[in-house]
Order: sequence, then structure tokens, then C-alpha cells
Amino acid sequence: MTSTPDLTISSLYNVRDKIVLVTGGGSGIGKMMAAGFAQNGAKVYIAARKEKQLQEAAADISKSSAYPVKYIVGNVASKAGCDAIVAAFKKQESKLHVLVNNSGITWGAPYNDFPEEKGWDNVFNVNVKSIFYMTAGLTDLLIKDATSFDPGRVINISSTASVEPQSEGPLSPEGSGTWSYQPSKAAVNHLTSSLAVKLASQHVTVNAIMPGLFPSKMTAWGIDQRGASGFNDQQPTGRFGHPQDIAGLAIFLSSPASSHITGTHILLDGGSRYVAQAIAPATKL
Repeated sequence: MTSTPDLTISSLYNVRDKIVLVTGGGSGIGKMMAAGFAQNGAKVYIAARKEKQLQEAAADISKSSAYPVKYIVGNVASKAGCDAIVAAFKKQESKLHVLVNNSGITWGAPYNDFPEEKGWDNVFNVNVKSIFYMTAGLTDLLIKDATSFDPGRVINISSTASVEPQSEGPLSPEGSGTWSYQPSKAAVNHLTSSLAVKLASQHVTVNAIMPGLFPSKMTAWGIDQRGASGFNDQQPTGRFGHPQDIAGLAIFLSSPASSHITGTHILLDGGSRYVAQAIAPATKL
């Protein structure tokens, strides 16, 4: 008779001693996820453009972590920038268990005056292309010693904007829209599926998290203008996202509990997508 496996919480959700790299880990949900991993015994690296911000984040997270949090200064907006981060990481580690592709930007401008380079090119460079180049560059470390029960993990941070087509709303000034952000995040979802198919046979899972509203630099303007209560009123749960929400899901997607899950796009919005769409009144024929 086969004995029952260890299904305790400490076993199912164990990320202790895992090596984790989080891009955009110096602030916002990137820092939230990095802190979640660090507090649960993982060895965490964070990467971003601003060294001072990274220093402060690493010092703050390290206060409650098993390992000192390390950082890598770099810019994922180009292949060369991604390659430089990959090279810097490989100088310090020969294995990577979890890659969190979190770096992301947006741009708001009027519909009839939306810039090409900053509005479209840079948004797709950071939000989409960086995921491909970071993952491709680190695949050899992700597949090393990976098995079907202990696979390498890639977590791509998408957005509810990937499935909500409204580009003009309370998070951008009146008359402006984030016309490139929504399609860039839709591309993240599809790229996640493509990478999941590509890497499945090498024992690497690839999943996307699609957060709704979380406090961050990207959402700061809208929350400041409207106030937190104005957004909370539109949330079925009565609140927007908090660190435990995003950190908990990221840890799950990196733990033994999710080793059979790949190619998924998981909404994390408190159900707000169900109340965000206006329904037109019935029309008499």
C-alpha cells in the first residue's frame, strides 16, 4: 500500500533555499513579492534601473529575511540591457529556481497625439520583449536539475488590463489614455502560453499573474486624484490589492503545490472585472 505523501502546509508551500530573481523588484508589487520570498527563506535578487531605490529595498527586505537580499542594476528596455542583467546574475549564481518578470511601464497621452517611441516602442520593449529575453537568457539555469516535481519557475506579471479593453479611465488624466499598455499586457498573456509550451519538456513552468489595482508608482496618480476610498467602492471585496495577495500567489506558483500548473493566466483583482463593465440599457425594437 502506498503511503500518503507529506501534504502539510510547510511542505506544499515550501520555497526555502530557492534562488529567486525579481525584475522591477525595487518598488511596488515587485518589492512585495521579493519580500514574500525572502521572509519564507528564499535567496532573493532584485533588479531595476535605479540603484538607490534598489539599495533601500534590499536593506528593508533583508531585515526579515533568511539571506541578505542582493540587487542588480540594469535596464530591461533592450536586449543588451537584459543580457547585462543575465550576465551579472550568472557571475553570482549557477542555478535559478524562480524568475519573476515583473518590470513594467505605461504611458498616457491623448488618442490623437500618442507618441510612437515612448508611447508604443518603449512600453512593448519593457513589458513584452524583456520577458522573452530574460527568460531565454536564464533558461539554462532554470532547467538545471529541474524535475517534474521540482520544476524551474517563470512568473510573468501581466494585468487585468490585458482583458479589459478600456484605455481611458481614472488612472490617467482626463483626455488621455494608456493605449499601448492594454495590448502590451495581452501580449504578455500570449507569450506566457508560448513559453509554457516551449519549456514544458524541460521541466519549467510558466504562468502569468494578472493583478488589478495595487498601490504602486504606476497607480499613484490615480489613487492620489481619486482617493483610496473612491477605488475601494468599486471593489467587490471592499479594498484593492495588498502585499499578502500578490506575495501569496507568487509563492504558490513557485512551490511544490503548483508543480503541475503551467500556461495559466490568473486574475488577481478581487472580482473588480465583474463590476467594471457598464451594461447598456435594453433597447425596444
